[in-house]
Amino acid sequence: MSNWSSTDDVAESLQRSGYLTDPRIAQVVFLADKLEKPILAEGPAGVGKTSLALALAQATGRRLVRLQCYEGLDEAKALYEWNYHKQLLRLQSDEGKAWHEIEGDIFTEEFLLERPLLEAIRAESAVVLLIDEVDRVEMETEALLLEVLDAFQVTIPELGTVTAKDRPIVVLTSNNTRELSEALKRRCLFLHIDYPSVEREQRILLAKVPDLPDAMATKIAKTVRSIRQLAVRKAPSVSESLDWARTLLALGVEDVDAKITVGTLEVLLKYQSDIDKASRELLEP
Repeated sequence: MSNWSSTDDVAESLQRSGYLTDPRIAQVVFLADKLEKPILAEGPAGVGKTSLALALAQATGRRLVRLQCYEGLDEAKALYEWNYHKQLLRLQSDEGKAWHEIEGDIFTEEFLLERPLLEAIRAESAVVLLIDEVDRVEMETEALLLEVLDAFQVTIPELGTVTAKDRPIVVLTSNNTRELSEALKRRCLFLHIDYPSVEREQRILLAKVPDLPDAMATKIAKTVRSIRQLAVRKAPSVSESLDWARTLLALGVEDVDAKITVGTLEVLLKYQSDIDKASRELLEP
């Protein structure tokens, strides 16, 4: 548990770590810390869900442990597995001995390959555990996550039960590509992070691109917001908004107009159909 006494403390702490929050995000983080519950951060790609976990680690002085989820992720890659190659070498060197004589030698710490979940549980000091893009795993792996999130302990048959000394701060992110189970949602505090408001995006631009004039930051934020409202295939993320701001500065642009925007849409949009649609909208009288 952290030393935050209010949501304002959270907001200030995250801001010092480079993450410009809003009252709702700060409140969920505050409550998650006090209630010792994971945060399930859901929303479009590129809105700062992963960045929130990184900022939390920096703000609390904790090490970040990251489990990147993907289709096919299983217990061996998420929790632990044995180093079979090394075990085989040991067995070959002990050839001729009975199994009961060598079994205890090959199932020891020396042969254990620690994966992110076990690493977070066995950490000597508290960590921030980021389970990124949890919506990409199958239901079987989600069930494993539930087991870990319930008690932060795991039983390794050959070594016994391992329990976390300090409960990690946990952030799960989801791009909402599939519906997560009710059981997982029930264990978390839900946080929907959408694209930022024009005002918040302007603040982010000014914080991350120091040489950017205030007026340009406002125009960039408003233009990006209007493009996101066009129902494009992939809306510009905050990171792409930042890239566009840096692009305009590199080109020596002093004012953002339709012609400049159309000429640099490749920085904001990643599909030609989106670029064509945005170009038509921007150049219409």
